[in-house]
Amino acid sequence: MPQLPAPDFPAEVRARLEADAKEVVARYPDSRSALLPLLHLVQAEEGHVTRTGMRFCAEVLGLTTAEVTAVATFYTMYRRRPSGDYQVGVCTNTLCAVMGGDAIFEELKEHLGVGNNETTPDGKVTLEHIECNAACDFAPVVMVNWEFFDNQTPESAKDLVDDLRAGRPVEPTRGAPLCTFKETARILAGFPDERPGAVEASGGAGPASLVGLRIARGETPQASIVHPRGETGTEGGE
Repeated sequence: MPQLPAPDFPAEVRARLEADAKEVVARYPDSRSALLPLLHLVQAEEGHVTRTGMRFCAEVLGLTTAEVTAVATFYTMYRRRPSGDYQVGVCTNTLCAVMGGDAIFEELKEHLGVGNNETTPDGKVTLEHIECNAACDFAPVVMVNWEFFDNQTPESAKDLVDDLRAGRPVEPTRGAPLCTFKETARILAGFPDERPGAVEASGGAGPASLVGLRIARGETPQASIVHPRGETGTEGGE
């Protein structure tokens, strides 16, 4: 059955979002180009992209809700239903799968008691299988709110989600310190990450990703690029 028009945001929320949206739209010569960051903005407000959020984007940009919906349903980074504070994505594409990604995903489903794109009852973790994370040289890879956790095993992945649910601090293998999914969405909308040291901690590619470049430059490759899971190497990968 056709749905009634989506309700609007409360007045104080809409005023705040309009101020943020004005800043986002001003970055683009064509206002409709701001749709992707605006979808992240409304996702940062509610934790997923609701019909109300899509209505807001449409009204701000002069688009139809059908045009906004077409974009919001195309990209998997936009959640369409309530989800957890931490999006735990397990890469199940070819290399990660054969290196253990499939086993990690199956064990996490059983350990958490949820299926794909489902959230634990405490609202902490949403589990999903995802396509390539562009980190094949660190396979199998798990991402939490788009931060890397490399060279995982079923046991290390279970420890990771247990720590997330218990509120214990966890550190990504590479990238900035973790924040909640809503906070991540606001950063993706184009607003600065104001946490002390977060930007500096973002880092870049790991040694395994750069070995081809170093060889092309005539540099001697390191003896060992990636250590076996569970082992800690010294600086420089040796």
